[in-house]
Amino acid sequence: MTSSGLRKSLDIVAAIEAAKGTIVLLAGFGLLGLLHRDLHVWSSEIVEHLHLNPARKYPHIFIDLLSSLTDQRLWLMAGMALLYSTVRFAEAYGLWKQKTWAEWLALVGGCIYLPPEAYAIYQKATVIHVSALVVNLVIVLLVAKVLLQKRKTRQSQ
Repeated sequence: MTSSGLRKSLDIVAAIEAAKGTIVLLAGFGLLGLLHRDLHVWSSEIVEHLHLNPARKYPHIFIDLLSSLTDQRLWLMAGMALLYSTVRFAEAYGLWKQKTWAEWLALVGGCIYLPPEAYAIYQKATVIHVSALVVNLVIVLLVAKVLLQKRKTRQSQ
């Protein structure tokens, strides 16, 4: 792959990271929208609206999970979403600007996800699990290639 091809590929990775940051940021705002609500009643209404039996396993888990959320937990989760999205946006910006620190962040971040994704496939192989692993593996290999090319360029100068 040529240098310009790698550059375009890193721009795609940057767009993916920016999209992940945006999705998580929106989810964080959604969590803040749940503040000061009776989440037990709200979750029960959702289950009822979907015509699910609240006594069944998964609807019951959903209702119990939301019922256990406090305003403090919602603030914490929203704060974590803000932190995560900030890192994703910084990484995207750095990749677009061809910063080596962002490439290292993408490499390390991608490598961190590989073992859990492989374990998820081991537990139950689904299209989503396999796709996530393949996409992440391609990103890791791509960023590693960019970093190796930069290193070779520096050594030859």
